[in-house]
Amino acid sequence: MPSPPRYAIYYAPSPDSALHRFGSTLLGYDAVDGIDLPFPDGVAPDWREVTEDPRKYGFHATLKAPTALAEGRSEAELLDACAAFAGRARRVPVIEPVVDAISGFIAVIPAGRSDDLQQLAADCVTEFDAFRAPLTPEDRTRRKPERLTEPQRNYLDRWGYPYVMEEFRFHMTLTGRLSDERRGSIVARLRERFAAIELATLAIDRIALFKQADGASRFRIVESWRLRTT
Repeated sequence: MPSPPRYAIYYAPSPDSALHRFGSTLLGYDAVDGIDLPFPDGVAPDWREVTEDPRKYGFHATLKAPTALAEGRSEAELLDACAAFAGRARRVPVIEPVVDAISGFIAVIPAGRSDDLQQLAADCVTEFDAFRAPLTPEDRTRRKPERLTEPQRNYLDRWGYPYVMEEFRFHMTLTGRLSDERRGSIVARLRERFAAIELATLAIDRIALFKQADGASRFRIVESWRLRTT
């Protein structure tokens, strides 16, 4: 029996932005059009393997982790909920984006903490939870709860994902996990590439609904919305 589609609410930069081009080209996949992209010149010979895991999801930052829809919920209802969420005025987070290592992989992350960003992520977790199918035992096992802290396990059981609320760390993933020996040199090269797009600040001013269709190996953007600012 085919698995049901999964949906996620992510931050994804505007499709016409330099940041979108930077991340999508490095991953070799554009989640807007659902197409493969050639890697940029100068990457490592095994770059396809290095980026294999994040390529499945497209260039993004997680706000509400992937899930099947709860029974009785529809994609149309979720689209309406996303539009309503984006239409409510809020303080739009602004960060200083940097390239650095996080938990063994490399990502675009904020240089410092943003309370507005933490609030945006928490709002997405709570307000879209009614659309989340219950966590299955298999899903819980896949998260390796024995490796999580007690608060993370509690969040996994309550929200279906361990890295929420104060455990949330904004990141736009660029590689899979790397060895300590290799990570430093790749961080340095990616920082050089990132510096070339001259992005001093980044407004987290959009949400996007990503979908992994039945049997599909990758996620693709269904629709995106600009957040309304106060």
